[in-house]
Amino acid sequence: MNRFLNKAIFALALLLVGTGMAHARDQVKISGSSTVFPFSSYVAEELGATTKFPSPVVESTGSGGGHKLFGAGMGAGTPDIANSSRRMKSSEFETAAKNGVTDITEAKIGFDGIAVAQNKDNAPMSISLEELATAVAADIMVDGKLVPNPYKMWNEINPQLPARKIVFYGPPTSSGTRDAFEEMVVEKIFGKKEGYEKGYHAIRQDSAYVPAGENDNLIVQKLAKDKDAFGIFGYSFLEENADSIQGAAINGVTPNPESVASGKYPISRSLFFYVKNAHYDAIPGLKEYVELFMSEKMIGKDGLLKSIGLIPLPEEERAKARENVLAKKKLTLDDLKK
Repeated sequence: MNRFLNKAIFALALLLVGTGMAHARDQVKISGSSTVFPFSSYVAEELGATTKFPSPVVESTGSGGGHKLFGAGMGAGTPDIANSSRRMKSSEFETAAKNGVTDITEAKIGFDGIAVAQNKDNAPMSISLEELATAVAADIMVDGKLVPNPYKMWNEINPQLPARKIVFYGPPTSSGTRDAFEEMVVEKIFGKKEGYEKGYHAIRQDSAYVPAGENDNLIVQKLAKDKDAFGIFGYSFLEENADSIQGAAINGVTPNPESVASGKYPISRSLFFYVKNAHYDAIPGLKEYVELFMSEKMIGKDGLLKSIGLIPLPEEERAKARENVLAKKKLTLDDLKK
C-alpha cells in the first residue's frame, strides 16, 4: 500500500511544481549536445508537422550543460530530455538522483565522428592521431620534463607537415564533443605515456586552441576566413558544409559514414539522449516524440536523419536500443560503469 501511496504523492508533487506540471507547458523541452541538436530539431519539426502536438523546444547547451539542467530536478522548469554526444557520466547520474531524478532511460541513436576540418581551398591534410594529440595537448615532454606545449607550427611536430601555424577552433569544456575529443585523442596518446599522469587529457589553453562556443556553425564560418585554422566538431557539420570545408585524414582514414560506423576512423563515438520517464504522463507529446525519434523512419538504415549526417547503428543494435527505450528501461549506475 505504501508503495502505491508514495507513487501517488510523487505524481501529485509533479503536478504542483511551478504553476502546475500538467498545465505549465504543452511542449516537450529538450536541452544538451550541439552535435545531437540538428537531429533532435529535425524530429521536433517532424512531430509538429505530422501530429497534433506542437514542435518541442530544443536548446543547444552542450552535453554537460544539458545534463546539468536535466539533473537539477523534476517539474515543468526542467528539461524532459537531455541530448548528449557522450554517455552520461556517473557523477551526473548521482547528482540527478540526489535531486529526485531517479527514473531515466538512455536512448542510443547512432554514431558520429569528430571531424578535424579545414577550408576546402587548402591542400588536403593527413596527420596521425599522435601528431594531432601533440598539436593540441597542454603539455609536452621535452628533455625528460613536462613543459607547456611549445609547438607553434605543424612542421615543428613533423618536418613532413606544412609550415603552417597551429590553430584550432574547438568546443568548450561544457561540450560532449570536447569530452570525447580529449578522451579519444589526448588521453589515448598521452594518458599511458611515461611522465604523464594516468588518464592525462588536458588541452592547451594558449592561442593555438580557441574555445568557440556551443554553436558549431560559428566554427564553420571561422574556417572560411582563417585558412590556417582547423575546426573540431561533429561529422554531421562537415557533411552539411562539404561545399566549403574538408576533413583531414587521421591515421590515413578520412571521415565518412562507412569509416565512422566501422570504427576505422579513429575519432568515432556514439550519440544519445536521456528521458525522464516520470514526465511522460505530464508532458503532452513526449511519448510520441521519443517513439518518432527511435523509429526506423528517423534512425533506420535509410532513415531521414541519415540525410543530415547521422550514421545508423547496425540493425540488431538499433532494434535493441528501440526496445529498451519503448520499454522505459531504467538506467542504473552499474550500466554507466560497463
